[in-house]
Amino acid sequence: MTLDNPLVKSIIEGIQEKKGHKIVVADLRKIHTAPCHYFVIATGNSPQHVEALADSVEEFARKNAAEKPSAVAGLQNALWVAMDYGTVMVHIFVPDAREHYDIEHLWDDAHLFEIPELD
Repeated sequence: MTLDNPLVKSIIEGIQEKKGHKIVVADLRKIHTAPCHYFVIATGNSPQHVEALADSVEEFARKNAAEKPSAVAGLQNALWVAMDYGTVMVHIFVPDAREHYDIEHLWDDAHLFEIPELD
């Protein structure tokens, strides 16, 4: 996948800046029933890490793509934070929640792109 979408690229950079891992981009553009064009999914090590990742995503998206989320849910317990950017949804999980919900496989015909770890 070429990261030609500036918002997706900024979101990934925000996650990488705070050492988020297992980043997957699900390209949903060819699925007519999908709620958006892309899911960006990542894992944090703890609720505090998930919260820091969400803050970093918000900062990078604002600075680099001039975008703000229309809604952010899950910051209360930070086991799963969802950020709605309209065409892009960001999901940041603690490991157990990510494994349980397995959202990258909700649409079998979505193209999944694993982003290489920086370290």
